[in-house]
Amino acid sequence: MNTPVIGSGPQVGDVAPNFDLAAHPTGRVRLEDYRGKNNVILAFYPKDDTPGCTREMCAFSADLDQFAGLGTVVLGVSFDDTNSHANFTEKYNLAIPLLADSGGKVAAAYGAARPGADYADRVLFVIDKQGVVRHVHHGMPTNLTLLQALQGLN
Repeated sequence: MNTPVIGSGPQVGDVAPNFDLAAHPTGRVRLEDYRGKNNVILAFYPKDDTPGCTREMCAFSADLDQFAGLGTVVLGVSFDDTNSHANFTEKYNLAIPLLADSGGKVAAAYGAARPGADYADRVLFVIDKQGVVRHVHHGMPTNLTLLQALQGLN
């Protein structure tokens, strides 16, 4: 797989790359499913059931109503498969869909693939209803930072 350098993915103002991934709790999730309907926070994270990732996904679940109030869905993405996502969700009662980017193709398209590693870097994208990237954050922002980035998006 040709893995780009971390951070070489879409920037603010770019059209977000489309994706179609298996998801937990069910089915598949495509970015195009949200076009014209919802903003999307696409949160790449390294691994299910690790301390930082657990804290991040639990915080998203706890604040889900605030994100929904701004017309936004939150999607967690890692290289883990849907079975791992199911166990992670059950253990921590997570309320957000977790997408299985097995092989890291979507992470590579977003510049979140860590070269030579079997996990993604922690990068979050705020994508508006038209599919345009409006905010990129490397690392783990507070939900307040993300909620502020969503203010004013239609």
